[in-house]
Amino acid sequence: MSCLQALCSGLPLRPLPENQGLWAGVPHAPVRTPGLNFEEKQLALRNALRYFPPDIQELLAPEFAQELRLYGHIYMYRFCPNIEMKAYPIEQYPCRVRAAAAIMHMIMNNLDPAVAQFPQELVTYGGNGQVFSNWAQFWLTMSYLSKMTEEQTLVMYSGHPLGLFPSSPNAPRLVITNGMVIPNYSSRTEYEKLFALGVTMYGQMTAGSYCYIGPQGIVHGTVLTVLNAARRYLGVEDLAGKVFVTSGLGGMSGAQAKAAVITGCIGVIAEVDKAALEKRHKQGWLMEVTDSLDHCIQRLREARKKKEVLSLGYHGNVVELWERLVHVLDTTGELLVDLGSDQTSCHNPFNGGYYPVQLSFTDAQSLMASDPAAFKGLVQESLRRHVSAINRLAKEKFFFWDYGNAFLLEAQRAGADVGKKGASKTEFRYPSYVQHIMGDIFSQGFGPFRWVCTSGDPKDLTVTDQLAMSVLEQAIADGVKVSVKQQYMDNIRWIREAAKHQLVVGSQARILYSDQKGRVAIAVAINQAIARGKIKQAPVVLSRDHHDVSGTDSPFRETSNIYDGSAFCADMAVQNFVGDACRGATWVALHNGGGVGWGEVINGGFGLVLDGTPEAEQKARMMLSWDVSNGVARRCWSGNQKAYDIICQTMQENNGLVVTLPHEVGDKLVLQQALQL
Repeated sequence: MSCLQALCSGLPLRPLPENQGLWAGVPHAPVRTPGLNFEEKQLALRNALRYFPPDIQELLAPEFAQELRLYGHIYMYRFCPNIEMKAYPIEQYPCRVRAAAAIMHMIMNNLDPAVAQFPQELVTYGGNGQVFSNWAQFWLTMSYLSKMTEEQTLVMYSGHPLGLFPSSPNAPRLVITNGMVIPNYSSRTEYEKLFALGVTMYGQMTAGSYCYIGPQGIVHGTVLTVLNAARRYLGVEDLAGKVFVTSGLGGMSGAQAKAAVITGCIGVIAEVDKAALEKRHKQGWLMEVTDSLDHCIQRLREARKKKEVLSLGYHGNVVELWERLVHVLDTTGELLVDLGSDQTSCHNPFNGGYYPVQLSFTDAQSLMASDPAAFKGLVQESLRRHVSAINRLAKEKFFFWDYGNAFLLEAQRAGADVGKKGASKTEFRYPSYVQHIMGDIFSQGFGPFRWVCTSGDPKDLTVTDQLAMSVLEQAIADGVKVSVKQQYMDNIRWIREAAKHQLVVGSQARILYSDQKGRVAIAVAINQAIARGKIKQAPVVLSRDHHDVSGTDSPFRETSNIYDGSAFCADMAVQNFVGDACRGATWVALHNGGGVGWGEVINGGFGLVLDGTPEAEQKARMMLSWDVSNGVARRCWSGNQKAYDIICQTMQENNGLVVTLPHEVGDKLVLQQALQL
């Protein structure tokens, strides 16, 4: 029996695998502090043991109880598979349905140690973005997928495989929900308890929907963000000699160093976890590392003077770095930084997402577990210092933005000076990258579209890269608006740079930002290439980040530039999930949390398998059109002029699309007079 056949044979019970404990040399998730009482601990244990027959429960009960006591969660380390976890070529998976094999390919990529942040705790990125809640769920899911037919759908409840249910060939093969907690109980405190009980899960965005493609996705997003920030704030296209300072080299944030190099600037990235920093350095994503602030400043000055392209990792707390930059400014008048942001996991600030400047990394982890209240106090004090330093620099020609990680939201809650006079609830002193840098892109239907070549062959990825560039180049030749042309050209440049910088980590995947026309045209071109044999006879999975035009309702990020009061409503994301399922998606997912944190956002995503058939092409045309136009129509109704223009043009081209358009409303004086009657 091959290793993959064994993996698909259900839970290994007779004999039980040896409990090898925590792997050495692999990062592990911080200890969780759910604060369960005795009855709740019993319930957590009962919920974990129900995956196993009674004759095994007596052996496993004390083991699981110890995990709960030591780590705050039952991960079932004994059942962590003794196999090289990676995205295997699709033909190696023992499945009855190719779509199921494609899903298995994606799941194993999310758990690949080269990809995942804490692989043994089933965390892909973001500090707590789970693929599953425990390893029993992984084994059962793989078994169900191997048995699935075209007339069954696998249903997933927050990591738990509820089972295979009869459906039809046109229905999704997989439907995922993560964290769907009743709103009044969707607090951070309740989440910690519910996760410890094993009944809900924080799937982040693409962790729990099995669509993560390694740090390449955030490299791409950061590249476009830095390019557009330079255009908007510095008025330049050439970033040579410009300095971008930020923090985070762990999960997704590990992409920032590579993004700095691709944009041609000097990137200085602080990271408290030495293992994360060394991992990025060994991968070639970080050019240089230092644990000396003096050397960091010296190297920064040299690079600015010579206009070098540089990614420099500083092993230390980013607050120390910001405060040193302030000291240099105040003592010499020298401003050493042009652009700044933050990619700590501030959606999870008190459980390992943000480390306070007052403590070392190890001391912080210890206090986090032993005295959560004291740790929270230090985090909030650190956030206030963090913002204070940024505020001082911002008085000069320095520009900071929030990268959608809830940094400004948590800083505000900590009492930091981030307020903006006369602003709405979703606005702060500094802009969100969506609000002021990327917002116009979403209004035009541009967002993070991606695909995965399940053959695992880099040659197939090269073919798809060429197809995508040809599609965009042809669109430019046919004539597009100047703003659309700029986006297409940025993404053509991106594909060339991505191949040059070897950005594939894990599965053979690519990401780019495209609008509705571009996505459909690229999907059709790839599907036809499979049919003609230009791509190996293996499917290509289409997907996207949930952070997209229609996929996410998040008032402090994706929908922060919607001003009609509906920014706190989640109809768009839920309708997108349902609409994708109705229009041909192979699998769909709907999540609570992701990006800015639990209870702050509803988001969803999809996977669509292209296999070269006419049916796959029809599904791609139908589903991708809805997946974009839903969000553009919503932005149009909220009063966005660019979205209005795009949706009107789309209606002219598609007789089946009819959208309710808003009428212009009179000026404020008319409204005020009416209200005074």
